[in-house]
Amino acid sequence: MAVIFTDAEIDKLIKEQKQLLPDWRKHLSLRPRRGHEEFKADFNGESGNEFRLILRHNSINPLDFSVILAVRVPQTNRLFRLRRYNGKSHEHTNSLEKETFYDFHIHTATERYQKSENKKEDKYAEVTTRYGDFSGALDCLIEDAGFPSEPQLSLL
Repeated sequence: MAVIFTDAEIDKLIKEQKQLLPDWRKHLSLRPRRGHEEFKADFNGESGNEFRLILRHNSINPLDFSVILAVRVPQTNRLFRLRRYNGKSHEHTNSLEKETFYDFHIHTATERYQKSENKKEDKYAEVTTRYGDFSGALDCLIEDAGFPSEPQLSLL
């Protein structure tokens, strides 16, 4: 049976303070993987939730990337994608709203999409002008999702 998170629970998980090692960026090394580079890091939140940061960047197209914050569903191995910051590399459609766009966009998990026909928790997305590249998307996630404040991050 699938766990359904309410919008309030999703918001609380996104805002939960997250604990990263002070030198976590030293370990931030994108590794080649089937046409893209990838990085994964697991860490805990202050309430004991287990989170994962997933970074993916296309090896050829600099606008094709995802910066993902996921939480492990308690007592399972399943990851639940809370937020996904995508590049401007593909058309996106919010199927329930019947709206389509081609731009930088931020996916957010919603209760409504979990209960929809496709059951993809983070299918809903909104256009953003807050970033225009991979590093900017990571900075936005750090700013939005309960990470300690720190200077501008740069991966490139």
